[in-house]
Amino acid sequence: MSQRKYALELISKSGLGGAKPTCTPLEMNQKLTSIQYDEHINNGIPEGDTILADITKCQRLVGKLLYITMTRPDLAFSVQVLSQFMHCPKKSHMEAALRMVRYINEAPGLGLLMPANDTNKLTAYCDSNWGACVVTRRSVT
Repeated sequence: MSQRKYALELISKSGLGGAKPTCTPLEMNQKLTSIQYDEHINNGIPEGDTILADITKCQRLVGKLLYITMTRPDLAFSVQVLSQFMHCPKKSHMEAALRMVRYINEAPGLGLLMPANDTNKLTAYCDSNWGACVVTRRSVT
């Protein structure tokens, strides 16, 4: 199962057809923060990381990324992290969403393979960290 056609449409509608693909959906150790966190902890929004003028553009893009996670579980965690900030997205959130589109551009036909002759044994692994959420200092699984 794959959503190659949908992925290619997403890439072209985002205007990233000729952009250089990335190897990872999010930057390593990237900490996305909310407006409230910036105001209370950082004493204001960092320079250049402003609230988007048109938040619906970012919300639509994250919604499309959420839809593609049905056949791309490699994107699930990154999209889940990004979707936490959709009530008031900043420039950094939009840049992270566009990076995910560039990641999809690396292999737009990637999907799930479920052979008919197999026993369909599903194996899953989980990992967690300690205090990674910068707002609540809770673990993220």
